[in-house]
Amino acid sequence: MGLKELYKMQKELDSKIEEQHGLVNMDLVDRKILALLVELGELANETRCFKFWSVKPASEQSVVLEEYVDGVHFLLSVGLTLGYTSDIPREVGTRTESLNEQFLILYDLISMFRLEKQEEPFQVLFATYMELGEMLGFSWDEVVAAYMEKNLVNHKRQQQGY
Repeated sequence: MGLKELYKMQKELDSKIEEQHGLVNMDLVDRKILALLVELGELANETRCFKFWSVKPASEQSVVLEEYVDGVHFLLSVGLTLGYTSDIPREVGTRTESLNEQFLILYDLISMFRLEKQEEPFQVLFATYMELGEMLGFSWDEVVAAYMEKNLVNHKRQQQGY
């Protein structure tokens, strides 16, 4: 399954959320970008890659994958909002030697993208996020399966008044 199908699933969820919460026609891009930053922080926290003062290991891979997929949700949502739904050329992404550095680069890319809101920086951001997923040991098939599972959870949450 490719990004096109994930964008379709995300559009369905976004539409439901916007209708249920009275957000149709509201500019939500900056809120989605802040949500992406928060999710990136939650992911970093689960990897514990920056916690040099602690000997506690990273969370289980299933927990890390769930946090990673939360970021995918918001990347897709931002892309949909701005009309950036084409395939992401993987070669535009950045991959560093360490998880810590990869997270820092992603924070920088998100902040720069927020100022420009152009398609090319979005593609670089998304491709770099995909590189992070590989660094964390996730295959694209694992990411897609986890995304689909979390998408169902998010739909159920909306039905339950989350």
